[in-house]
Amino acid sequence: MAVSSNGTASTFTQLITMTKYSFLNYLRARRFLVMVLLVAIVNLVLTAAVGYTRSADFLNSPLGFYGAWWGSFIDIFILLTVVFFGGDAISGEFQNKTGYYLVPNPIRRSTIYVGKYLAAFIASTLILALFAAFTLANGLYYNMGVPTQFIESFLFAWLYLLTALSVTFMFSSLFKSTSISILITILLFLFVFNVVDELSTILLKIEPWFSITYAEGIVANVLNSTYPPHFVPAATGVAARFSFPTYNATIVEGLAIMAIYLVVTALLGLVLFERKEFN
Repeated sequence: MAVSSNGTASTFTQLITMTKYSFLNYLRARRFLVMVLLVAIVNLVLTAAVGYTRSADFLNSPLGFYGAWWGSFIDIFILLTVVFFGGDAISGEFQNKTGYYLVPNPIRRSTIYVGKYLAAFIASTLILALFAAFTLANGLYYNMGVPTQFIESFLFAWLYLLTALSVTFMFSSLFKSTSISILITILLFLFVFNVVDELSTILLKIEPWFSITYAEGIVANVLNSTYPPHFVPAATGVAARFSFPTYNATIVEGLAIMAIYLVVTALLGLVLFERKEFN
C-alpha cells in the first residue's frame, strides 16, 4: 500500500495492525474463550430449565419470552464483556510497562487507543451476537418468531455496549493500575449509577436523565407489550407509604443519553491517554 504525503495510508495500516494484534492478545489470554464458555453455559442452563419447567414466565408470549431471556440478562453480560476486554486495555500498558516500548515507535497514541478500542469492540460485539443467537434459537424452537421489538432491543444493547466500552476505556486511561480501573468500572455500573437513580427519584424527585443505567433501561423496556410510561407517580392513600414515583427513559431520550456518554467519554479517554507519561 502506497503511503501518501500526509501519512494517511500509513496511519490506517497501523490502525489495522494494532486492532489485529490487540484482538489476538485476547485470544492468547483466553479471555474471548472464557466469555464464549460463560455465555454458552448460562444459555444452556436456561435452555434446560425452560425445557424442563415450561415456565409461563418464558412461554406465555413472544415478548414475554424475549423479555425474560434477553432483557433480564443482557446488561450483566455487557458489563462482564466490557470489563474483560476494556478494563485493562490502556492501564495494562502502564502497569506492565509495555507502553514504554510501544509509544516511542513512529505510531500515534490515537492510533494505539483507537486500535485497542476497535479490537475490544469487535470481541464484545461477537459475544453479544452469540448471546442473541442462543436467544433466537430457543425463541424459534418455541415458535416465538422474531418480534421487531427484539431487533430494536438488540440494537439498543449494541449501542449500550459501545457506550459502556467507552466509559471503561476512559477509566482505563485514567488509572495506571489495572485492578483499580476494573474495580471502579464494576462499582460504577453495578452500584453507583443504580444508587444515584434511586436517590434522584425517591429523595430528590427528579428524573435521573444524567445516568447511563437509566438510559440503558430502554433495552428491556422495549420488550414490554406496551412501552412503560415516562413517569409513574407514587400511589396515594394507604399504599402511598410503600410506593415511590418511577421514571422510564423514552427511546429517544435513552438513545440521546447513551450517545452523549459515548462521545464525551471516548474523547476524555483519548485525551487522558495522550497526556499521560510512561515512566
